[in-house]
Parts: sequence; structure tokens; C-alpha cells
Amino acid sequence: MARTGVVTIRDVARESGYSASTVSIVLNGAPLSRYIPGETKSRIETAAKRLGYRPNPLARSLRSQRSNIVGVMVFDIMDPFCTPMLRGLENALYRANYLSLLADAHNEAHRFESYLEMLLDRRVEGLVVIANWLVTDIKLLTDLTECHVPTIIAGRSFENGSLSTVSVDNESGASTALEHLYRLGHRDIAFLRGPKALASSGQRWKGIRTYAQKVGLALNLKRIAELPESLDPNSSFEAGVQLTMELLGQDGGFTALMAYDDMTALGALRALKKKGLRVPEDCSVVGFDDVAQASLSVPSLTTVRQPMEAMGNMSAGMVLEAIKGLDQKKEIPIVRKKVAAELVVRESTMELK
Repeated sequence: MARTGVVTIRDVARESGYSASTVSIVLNGAPLSRYIPGETKSRIETAAKRLGYRPNPLARSLRSQRSNIVGVMVFDIMDPFCTPMLRGLENALYRANYLSLLADAHNEAHRFESYLEMLLDRRVEGLVVIANWLVTDIKLLTDLTECHVPTIIAGRSFENGSLSTVSVDNESGASTALEHLYRLGHRDIAFLRGPKALASSGQRWKGIRTYAQKVGLALNLKRIAELPESLDPNSSFEAGVQLTMELLGQDGGFTALMAYDDMTALGALRALKKKGLRVPEDCSVVGFDDVAQASLSVPSLTTVRQPMEAMGNMSAGMVLEAIKGLDQKKEIPIVRKKVAAELVVRESTMELK
């Protein structure tokens, strides 16, 4: 007879002729199952297979206090920064037999808080927040570790607070990018800075200033523009177009441009083309991040690569290690890992002639 709906322990009990408690012991692999005869186990397992019985993971988690679920919160899944990090994170959780439960906050504070409550209601054992470059208040996350929900912030560093983080070495990466332009002979360089409110913007600018001071390179204030704050991760492209057009209009004497991130740099490429300037012949351009679009643009973009997939993998490892530590009644340390950035030289930069 065809059966509809979810098959339960009681259904298997009726089919096999044994009590629901005996069936539960066998199908859940409880310690008492070793005392149940092999023939009984076989009949119960055959009946369960015939009915299409599947264990209820939620019910099991309520009994064991384990869900094998890690919550994953992103501020905006449309941000190209998020995708490779999600891939690395999900792969690592899969290998550890953990399920990732994804929530996209759409850069809305109330949605972020609501999703956070829902994830906790579903008994996630840990939480990874993929923080893009946008400004969002996430101070409330600092309480989660104290509530025995290990929390990792991937993509941003926080020097203060009680949160473990995984981030790229922004300062060193920006310094390397400027060094690349300097070694190519560029001295008249324009800069599109990130919004002041972002920690990564300050870190990258510090790397630029440090290298400039080291080699005696003057930073012309007329050739420095700053991105406005925005809740749209793709707005940096339009800002890159507009700010580059403004710099070209008031000065235009620069031979290279260094942008806060790749989307801004791609906007700069658009503006330079609109003005009839060739890249890299008339102006070299460097970005930061190495999002997928960077290698597909024409010309392809020289940039500083964040190892985003590896950072996602690392974040998963950290949260799983913290979960394991809680199981063993250990104190969970605050860990701040910083990974090295890598210069990727493509077609948008060339030696100054």
C-alpha cells in the first residue's frame, strides 16, 4: 500500500511487529541495541527500508544536544567578495559532516538580528559571519561566545572586542601594490581611498603611506579621492567611474591609479575609456581583492588577491575547533588570524616609458 507523509518510528513498529521503544533503540543505534538479537534488528531494519523511513535529525539533536549545523551569515550575498569565501567554508564543513545554514541579511540591521535569532532557535553549534566591506553594527555578536555559540568573523579584523577573526593583511597588500607601480616607474599616482569608517580602508592607506615614505614618494592631495559610504556592494563601481572622472577633470596628470577594491578599479577603467585614455599605455590601474570580474575585464585587472576561499576554509576550521573545545569543557581563546595578500599582475599595468 502506498504511504504518504513522513514515516515515523511508530509506523516501523506496526510494520515489524515490535514495540516503538525497541525500534527506536535499533534505528538510533542506542547503546542498548547490543542486547537486541540480530534477527530482531534485521526485521526492524528491513521494515524501515521498505517503508522508506528516514531518521529525524531535529528530534535527534534535541536528545543529543547536538545539531551538527553551523550558521553562516552574509551581509549581502550579491557581493562578489562573499561567493568564494562561502565555497571554502561550505567545503570544510561538508568534510567535517556539518551542515551550513545560510542567511543573507541584505545589509539590513533588523533582518540581521532576526536571522540571528532564527539561527540560534535552530540550535546552530557555531556561527560564521562573512563581513564584506560595508559598515554594519555587529557588536551584538560579541555576546554569542559567552552563550556557548562560537562565532568567527571572516573578512574583517577587529582589534578590540571578544571576537575571533580571519582577515587579509591589508596594510602589506596595499604596500605591495604601490611598490609594483613604483618599480614600473610611476611617480604621479592617483588614489581612490575606501570610506574612512572602514577599518580595511585605514589599514590599506597606512600601507600606502608607509611605502611612500620609505621611497620618498610624494602623495598629491589633488590626486586622492574617497569613496562614499553605501549599503550597496556594487556602488563602488559607479563611485569609481565618478571619482576618476573628477580627478581627470581637475588634474589628469597621473600615469597610474590605485583603487581601494576591484569594483572601484573597474569603474576607473570605464572612466578612463570614456575620456579616450588607454589602459595601461596612458594610465596603469591596480585594484584589490581579485574578484571574479578582475580577470575577465578588458584589459584584465592587476590586483592584490585576497585568498578568499582559503579564508572561508580557515574560518570553518576555527569554528569547528571552538565547538570541539566546548565539548571538552575547555576555555575558548580569541583567535585573530591574518593571511598574506598576493599581487596578481595582469594587463592593466605596464612600465612607464
